[in-house]
Amino acid sequence: MSGKNEWGPKQLVPEVLPSDFYLQPTLELAKSLLGCLLVKESDDGITSGFIVETEAYLGPEDRAAHSFNNRRTKRTEIMFNHPGHIYTYVMHTHCLVNVVSAEHERPEAVLIRAIEPFTGIERMKKRRNMTDPKKLTNGPGKLTKAMNITMADYGHTFYASSLYIASGYLPSHISTGPRIGIDNSGEAKHYPYRFWVTNNPFVSR
Repeated sequence: MSGKNEWGPKQLVPEVLPSDFYLQPTLELAKSLLGCLLVKESDDGITSGFIVETEAYLGPEDRAAHSFNNRRTKRTEIMFNHPGHIYTYVMHTHCLVNVVSAEHERPEAVLIRAIEPFTGIERMKKRRNMTDPKKLTNGPGKLTKAMNITMADYGHTFYASSLYIASGYLPSHISTGPRIGIDNSGEAKHYPYRFWVTNNPFVSR
């Protein structure tokens, strides 16, 4: 972790969460990530934001998961690794970022759906070519573009790379509901595996 001066003299430098933070059941991890700070260090500076929305994908038994039925492909291979690894993939030209979860060889993950911008907001606006801060990162593809998260981050970890998750705040209330955009996943589309900070204006919907 570098670039500490960018946090400003009156702000605490965030502490990167250790690898054992990710040793939680996937549904619990999806909730624990809310309020944490997602940080990306790029050549042009730091961007960061508080995670305000996540979705859990429970692997082999979850029809909405890329690893349903233990499907092991070049894309999903990292999901079989240890928790805390970075799983990025491209969907409709957008890069999405996930936290690998569950035990080794148990392919589960948590999608980061939305963040509340914290630092580097002007960089985010330039990258997204827009000025409305509430629309910069209120979706999984939006936040990755705003933060310069790409397929180059695939396979690294959230505790030892230029893309990391740090301590943040504890939400006062968390809401739960079905995941978004998985209509072709049978009964899985009804699972209440989406979590968000209640009434946060930066949530995707």
